[in-house]
Amino acid sequence: MKWLTALLILLFAGAGVGWLLTSPERVSPDQLAGITPDLKLGEQVFYAGGCASCHAAPGAEGDDKLILAGGHSFPSQFGTFIAPNISSDKNAGIGGWSDEDLANAMLHGTSPEGQHYYPAFPYTSYAQMNVEDIVSLNAFLKTLPAVATPAPAHEVGFPFNIRRALGGWKLLFARSGWVVTGDLTPEQERGRYLVEGPGHCGECHTPRNGLGGLDLGKWLTGGPNPSGKGKIPALTPDQLDWSQGDIAEYLKSGFTPEYDSAGGEMVDVIANTSKLSDADRAAIAAYLKLPQLAAGDASD
Repeated sequence: MKWLTALLILLFAGAGVGWLLTSPERVSPDQLAGITPDLKLGEQVFYAGGCASCHAAPGAEGDDKLILAGGHSFPSQFGTFIAPNISSDKNAGIGGWSDEDLANAMLHGTSPEGQHYYPAFPYTSYAQMNVEDIVSLNAFLKTLPAVATPAPAHEVGFPFNIRRALGGWKLLFARSGWVVTGDLTPEQERGRYLVEGPGHCGECHTPRNGLGGLDLGKWLTGGPNPSGKGKIPALTPDQLDWSQGDIAEYLKSGFTPEYDSAGGEMVDVIANTSKLSDADRAAIAAYLKLPQLAAGDASD
């Protein structure tokens, strides 16, 4: 019977280690201490992050894009995810969230209740953001209209509805470092921050594996459209034969070098990037022309 006792001890020890490893992470309150929110910065982060693209009503225009009631659906092989209400309403939205709550959500994919968020919320990219931007974003979000109607729940069945299992997914696919490394100019570093962080460009323009994790070895090389129609194009310089000026202009006006205009989901993206500064659009363009991307190997 000694072997059975030893086996049980090993099983319980393994379960305990697994439970600890899959625990939701949180920021340290010290990381947020002394940060003064900047509403102008928060507004720029809002547009850089494309918050309205998912959380405003589909097809919303003008000021309606600032009504963040959620409800937009995102079908996948794991179920259908519904964008939540992130308006300033304290019950249906996130108006009651502290800076720490938003930082936990964006940097670690952890809810105020201590549950894992599904990675349909692109926290694997937001994890690259600095806390100053997140604190300022939270302040800006609180200035937007409150919507008292909660968004519908996700339509996710077993076993994908087991939230704790997402801790294992994070162990495999969550990242805390840059995809592109090496010596970069300040402009390229800014572009990297915007593309790999709040802009979360790789979430759509990078193919995924069978478990839904990004294939970082094929960073920004395009992938199948989740809608099942067509392909999302590559952004690497060997595939996108545009100059830096062409890219920056496209992000501002939506016009390609051939005088065609953006279509599909890119209409919403351009609505956001057009609100950024010329310097930030130029920085994104500088990043997308990096030779590391053309080589198909984003790491140095």
